Amino acid sequence: MPSKGARYRSAVSIRGLVKRAPGGASGDPGPDAAPKRSRWNILARPLRSAARRRGDWFPRESLPGKIFRIARLIALATWAGLLIYYWQRDGIPFDREGLLIWVCFGVLAGSIGRHPVALLHVVIDFVPFALVLIAYDYLRGASYQLGMPTWWHPQVDVDRFLFFGHEPTVWLQEHLKHGYQDIRWYDVAVTLCYCSFFFLPYVAAGVFWLRDRASFYRWSLRFVSLSFVGFAVFALYPAAPPWAAAQCSAAEIASHPSEPSCMWQSAPSNLSALHGGLLGQMTTHLSGANPWVERTSFWGFHELHLSIAGSFLKEGQAVADPVAAVPSLHLGGTVLFVLFMWRRVSKWWRPLLAAYPIAMTFSLAYSAEHYVFDCLTGALAAVLITLASARLERWWRKRRGLTEKVDSGVLRLRLLATIAGQRHLSPDDDELLELAGDPGRTAPPSQDN
Repeated sequence: MPSKGARYRSAVSIRGLVKRAPGGASGDPGPDAAPKRSRWNILARPLRSAARRRGDWFPRESLPGKIFRIARLIALATWAGLLIYYWQRDGIPFDREGLLIWVCFGVLAGSIGRHPVALLHVVIDFVPFALVLIAYDYLRGASYQLGMPTWWHPQVDVDRFLFFGHEPTVWLQEHLKHGYQDIRWYDVAVTLCYCSFFFLPYVAAGVFWLRDRASFYRWSLRFVSLSFVGFAVFALYPAAPPWAAAQCSAAEIASHPSEPSCMWQSAPSNLSALHGGLLGQMTTHLSGANPWVERTSFWGFHELHLSIAGSFLKEGQAVADPVAAVPSLHLGGTVLFVLFMWRRVSKWWRPLLAAYPIAMTFSLAYSAEHYVFDCLTGALAAVLITLASARLERWWRKRRGLTEKVDSGVLRLRLLATIAGQRHLSPDDDELLELAGDPGRTAPPSQDN
């Protein structure tokens, strides 16, 4: 006689419909026999499906569930308060390690009320994610040893071809840039948009993990792949950004140097920068603005009275690889996020998603951080990685045979959750709802971005 634990595990199995031969013995009931579903199976499959999404240890309406919910809210509020306090005191951390530590603490606070094993899952999932990205940082710093020549002219030539002889960075700063003491609202927007890339991948990873670990794995695969594709191009094709090209003349970079002294000397002491360098001299400028191209990505912090954050950003830019401009990971990461979220949000959010890469491209070009050519290559890399990742995931599901039968109980639970406004329809809900009346049909594999 099977043990009590074995009987329970058999009852809550979600591998499919339980079929038993007459007399209680398991076996093939025959082609004409109607399948019988266990009473426990009908209840367990919807509940376990919901558990995979929320992972609550106790039902939310039970007394322990309410206590854990209050504790979770207190922990999240404490985490947010400490985050604001330290950011105000020490500045916003733009380093990857510091951000991941804060995200992990936030995920731990948001996991209160889940099964204790979820706390272990945070370590299991985030430590490899962090180690891979730290290895990427190390390899990116070692790319100097390859000694590849730095390219200065092709990006300028492509931008001028695309914009009918005009260089976008020069034109934008001629018509929009005011003095550092006269910062406008769009300078603040440019700074916030530019800096969003330093937070978005890691905050998104934390949110995805809390909602659905499968989405966390998919996002991690895409973002890590984009980072390493960027590293490969940085190492083989070092390219100078607009702010560096604006400070060096053609003669000074004729030998394709990676860090010529001219790129660290700003106008007016640098005559090459005073005359526009490779980008060309500004023909006009607004009142109070300097008549040369400047790096303005940190200007908005001055208006927001976040001088410490601005200084951290400038220090980070000083130690970063100055010729890692193609592809633009800022725009690539933005497009990657938009593609990943496109089918996961309602249609009302999609205009904002579509506007995000446009705003990022404007911010990068206006602040002299990237050429439009850099942005286009970053967007192309994101599209290719999204397609390759989706194809790899479909192949992996097919290899493991993960096509599952749809249980009408799961469909009812998801439909009720949608009506209650607790979640949006996922991309495959329309197909699943068509199968609700026929639980025996096989659901097609989901087409994830």
